[in-house]
Amino acid sequence: MRQTGRQSRRPERRTPPTAAELARVHERTLAEAAARELAQPLSPDPATPGRLEPRPEIGDSWARLRRLGLDPDAGAAAVHLGPAEIEQRRRASGLDAVMPVLRDTLLEPAGQTPLILAIADAEGHVLWQEGERGLRRSADRIGFLTGARWIEESVGTNGIAVALRAQRPMHVHSAEHYLRSHHSWTCVAAPVRDPGTGRLVGAINLSGPARSIRPYLLQLTATAARLAETELRAHRLEALNQLRTLAAPMLARVAGPALVVDAAGWTAAAAGLPPLGRLRVPVDGWGTAAVHWVPGLGECALEPLADGWLVRPVRPPETDGSGTVTAEQAEGARLRLDLRRHDRPELTVQGAADGWSHPLSPRHAELLLLLATGREGSTAAQLAEALFGDPGRTVTVRAELSRLRRYLGSLLAHRPYRFAESVLVTVDGPEDPYDLLPASSAPAVRRLRAGLAAGTVRLPGTASVPQPRAPGDAPTAPQPPASSAASWSSVGPQARSASTETSA
Repeated sequence: MRQTGRQSRRPERRTPPTAAELARVHERTLAEAAARELAQPLSPDPATPGRLEPRPEIGDSWARLRRLGLDPDAGAAAVHLGPAEIEQRRRASGLDAVMPVLRDTLLEPAGQTPLILAIADAEGHVLWQEGERGLRRSADRIGFLTGARWIEESVGTNGIAVALRAQRPMHVHSAEHYLRSHHSWTCVAAPVRDPGTGRLVGAINLSGPARSIRPYLLQLTATAARLAETELRAHRLEALNQLRTLAAPMLARVAGPALVVDAAGWTAAAAGLPPLGRLRVPVDGWGTAAVHWVPGLGECALEPLADGWLVRPVRPPETDGSGTVTAEQAEGARLRLDLRRHDRPELTVQGAADGWSHPLSPRHAELLLLLATGREGSTAAQLAEALFGDPGRTVTVRAELSRLRRYLGSLLAHRPYRFAESVLVTVDGPEDPYDLLPASSAPAVRRLRAGLAAGTVRLPGTASVPQPRAPGDAPTAPQPPASSAASWSSVGPQARSASTETSA
């Protein structure tokens, strides 16, 4: 048969790897890592051309645990909550109200499949653990019980920890677990967010024997997480309606424009003001000061009211955009992007009028990080390529930047998009570079993580630390400051010492 000029590609494997194959991948990966640490190369694997590799999320987790020195045979000392703290965390998470619907959704459809339903909070504490009695006894033997903290640092790669870290539904099958004692288990988990604040409140997990787990359980768990968020949204709307009933007669007695918002900033009622869906509330609330600068409204007098706030603008906002950050207020303003906690990115702005802070969505955190490390500015196409690997997705980028400008105002410039030159920008990153927005798959963020880990780049506002060199080594070339980076893959030397603010 005559061959055509086009060469056929090797067909991709469509069947998932077996537990035995995953076990071989696990042992080979750990052995190669140990050999690299000892600078002793292993003999080449005869099956190298088509050998299995761990999934990226699993491989990243294993590499991180190797750096932490976690023993795959023993793990770390277990941390368990007492009964009183378990009850307190159950109430604080808000997930106690959705447990009945989760039981009906996850345990009943599973039928005869032996499963454990576990609900964890945002920090990985197992707050509920229910299921088949014999299976629960097996789980107890590996420490998977109510009150345990199921995080990577203690028990290695697992469904709850990976889902909370990646902030999307994940499964960990058999030998994808880092600890060998967990290889007989498979876990599927999905994160749950508070629809009112966007904050991560926990994760829903199903665990069972690796030999009997079913592929549909991941989708079932993801659906249950969305259902839990719907229930949380319904409870928030009910509370907002109660606040609205209380606020209506009070607003009728207030002279001038005012509005009442709940603790998360959602508007319950307003008088004399254009419709506002939500105000930007600081992460720790507005505190005790009588007057605050509120993005979108300007200076406002604030009074606590039931489970919310009565907000009265000192100067009514005009249609010309007062209430956003003006050019005068942006002069010398300090902007701090706090990315130390992967589940809670936060933006803090300190200007001439006042300071404020607010949690960020994952997409806004990515955009602000790219703008902070590329102070020379970027076009919408460049940002689209950095975020999605596709320069054609400019509509999405422009829409997100428009939302940011609603409360950042003159702090953001455009043509190209960048922070104003007078703004002092600091980025607080995590201690481990691979913890920098770990849920992000943006190409530019992945390059930035690698550069930080290699010590070839640094974040804006971090002080450089001289790297030790052996006698006779040539001195390293001077590095440019982070704020004058030519690209997201080159932003100056990285350091982990206390941050110092820098100006563009």
